[in-house]
Amino acid sequence: MTHPTVRSVVARLTFALLAATCSLRDGVAAERTREPLALDRVVAVVNSEVITKLELDEQLKLATRELTRQGTPLPQRSLLEKQMLERMITNRVLVQFAKDTGLRIDETQVDRALSRIAQSNKLTPDELRAALQEEGVDYARYRDDLRNEITVARLREREVDGRTNVSDAEIDAFLRGQQASGRNDEYNLLHILVTVPEGASPDQIQGRRARAEEALAKLKQGADFKQISATYSDAPNALQGGELGWRPVGRLPTIFAQAVTGMKIADLSQILRSPNGFHILKLAEKRSNAQQIVVEQTHARHILIRLNEIVSEVEARKRLEDVRAKIVAGGDFQDFARSQSEDASAARGGDLGWLSPGDTVPEFEQAMNALQPGQMSEPIQTSFGWHLIQVIERRTEDMTKERERQMARQAIRARKSDEAFGEWVRQQRDRAFVEYRLEER
Repeated sequence: MTHPTVRSVVARLTFALLAATCSLRDGVAAERTREPLALDRVVAVVNSEVITKLELDEQLKLATRELTRQGTPLPQRSLLEKQMLERMITNRVLVQFAKDTGLRIDETQVDRALSRIAQSNKLTPDELRAALQEEGVDYARYRDDLRNEITVARLREREVDGRTNVSDAEIDAFLRGQQASGRNDEYNLLHILVTVPEGASPDQIQGRRARAEEALAKLKQGADFKQISATYSDAPNALQGGELGWRPVGRLPTIFAQAVTGMKIADLSQILRSPNGFHILKLAEKRSNAQQIVVEQTHARHILIRLNEIVSEVEARKRLEDVRAKIVAGGDFQDFARSQSEDASAARGGDLGWLSPGDTVPEFEQAMNALQPGQMSEPIQTSFGWHLIQVIERRTEDMTKERERQMARQAIRARKSDEAFGEWVRQQRDRAFVEYRLEER
């Protein structure tokens, strides 16, 4: 039998790109010029590439399997087909943009991601591969999907996240707003988005609004939200029921925060308008997030060597091994951090300040927590590259106020990033040449 957690892994990764941007595969496929098969046909042209009916049917089969697994009533096939094609088009546009701007994901990065997935499910890479095959998932295409997910994540980091800044004034205003309203709540929302193209005509806007109104009317009549999401929503997580997950009010877009304030559990919002289109919300759950936070903090520094087209994984590790040997022989960690580290902390001798649980990626935190004050790690790898870590000291601290500011910063950054990325994706999609051929027979 299949390992009990593999089904969820297959589903999560089959639809991971939906969560990141707008759908599934095309990672390696976008880098190859393909000719339609003899019994195949083109259903869309995206710039200089095509999407074929066989590709679309494959994604529909995966989507149908996942919706069935979730217990979501299946939408009408023709509607799901159009929704899936739109996601595939957007995805192809993003992968093309990555290729055209020199973003590459090499085999080592994909292998590393697969190893993390296997480890998180207590499997070896070979066992993961066997389990996927037992599930009927083609391993090569699974790698393609994963490469594509990583590609879009790197695109977001480069084009949006790295340019999203939060000022102290924004944090102060956010906290004042919470205090004034007495709100320190988190919300679990379901979301439907009907996008409106940039520069849309009044008739186009009215048509998209009518689509949102039709979706809302069916929801008010008792239709399953997940089914309506899969049928009508253009949001990245449409096939996952439109779930946004738990978010503090500060991480919600302003129009969402304003709408959710007066809502009760299971309430539906009215149709909300933003630059991206029309939105419908459902409040699934609500909870208070007010609590004292006492944590053990670690004061640490590190040296980071990043991977790129020139620096391989082997070379990065070798460089850090050499640096570590010199430090053990009496060299100064801070001096080597200033001269060798490729992190912003290099100017401070690699000093990261006081770190609380969750401030760093899991691999870094795990290695750091295993060290005693004064100890230095072996070279360890994270998604950022290869690190040497040195723990300076530890303390137990009441972080309530500091954590409030940190959480406020994270919430504001996440909200701004989500909004900016949605807008950026829409702009890329609107600039692309797309020719639809789905209705041709």
